[in-house]
Amino acid sequence: MQVNMDEAKSQLSRLGKAAWAGEDVVIAKAGEPYLRLVPYREQTGERKLGGLESGIRMSDDFDKEDAEIIALFENSEIFPDRE
Repeated sequence: MQVNMDEAKSQLSRLGKAAWAGEDVVIAKAGEPYLRLVPYREQTGERKLGGLESGIRMSDDFDKEDAEIIALFENSEIFPDRE
C-alpha cells in the first residue's frame, strides 16, 4: 500500500499494524515513494565474521612489487612539490 505523508501522520498506528502483518507500506511525498515502513526486528545472535573464504581467490603473485607501477606513482604529478 502507498499512502501520502499527511495520511501517514494521521494513520501511523494502522500503518504500523499493516507493516507488522507483512504488508508493504510505502509513504509517498508529492506522489513519489519516499519512505518504506518496516517492522523493527532484534538481531538474533552475534554476527559471525568471514564466510567468503572459499569464494575469494588471489593470484600467487598478488604481493609482488611491479617496478612499472611504482615508477608511475613516484614520477606522477600528484606530488608536484616533491623532487
